[in-house]
This record gives sequence, C-alpha cells and structure tokens, in this order.
Amino acid sequence: MNLEGRKIFLNKPVAEIVELLKDPQNYEQLMPEGLQKFEAIADGFKFSLKGMPEIALKLGEISEQKAVLRSASSSLDFELSTVLNAVSENSTEAQMFFEGKFNPFLKMMVEKPLQNFMNALTDKIETLYS
Repeated sequence: MNLEGRKIFLNKPVAEIVELLKDPQNYEQLMPEGLQKFEAIADGFKFSLKGMPEIALKLGEISEQKAVLRSASSSLDFELSTVLNAVSENSTEAQMFFEGKFNPFLKMMVEKPLQNFMNALTDKIETLYS
C-alpha cells in the first residue's frame, strides 16, 4: 500500500529541517491534535492518538534528501518517508510518502486513517515552518 502527501514549502533551510528530524523528541511538536501519549526513545519514539493504537517508530535514514521513519514492530512492515528538496538557501520543499505491506483486510481498515494522519502531519509542519 502506497500513500502520498501533498508537497509543502517550508521557510527553513534543508539543513535545519534535517537537524530537527534527527532528534526523536522533536517529533512530539509535529504530532496532530488528539495526541494522547508520546515517548521519545533512543532511536525513535512511541505515540498514540485518540482512536488509534500505540505506534512505535524508529528513525531510519536522515539526510538532506530524505528522512525515513520505520515501524518498530516486527508484525507491521511499513515506512514513512519525507522527501526534502532545497528550493533556495532558506526554503525547502517537503513531501511525505507511506509504503506498507499489509494484507487486503488490514489495508482496507488503515488506509483512510493513515492518509488522514499524513495530511494532519503535513498541515502541522506547514503551520510551524511556513
């Protein structure tokens, strides 16, 4: 299952965005409304939103081109990537992509909530950094 967020433009240099995304604690401020729990751990974070189960994510590759979060659960195989593109010295284009391997039943259950989650993250990031 593949999902795609909309492209946004941030008024921050790409290097500053990368530094922000390297620290698991910084993801708390990016979470959408309805956050019920957030816990930063050494290589990632755990969170739960109202109406959703707890999700644990590990930081993957983080570079000036891409930031990757992977599922920390062995039972769920997915990653959430943010592609970064320096538009100018002080402006960055960002777009989120979700890629997951789910059975058809699970896909049907999670596709809409995941798209809503990606949209909410995108909106929050755009509000904070545009």
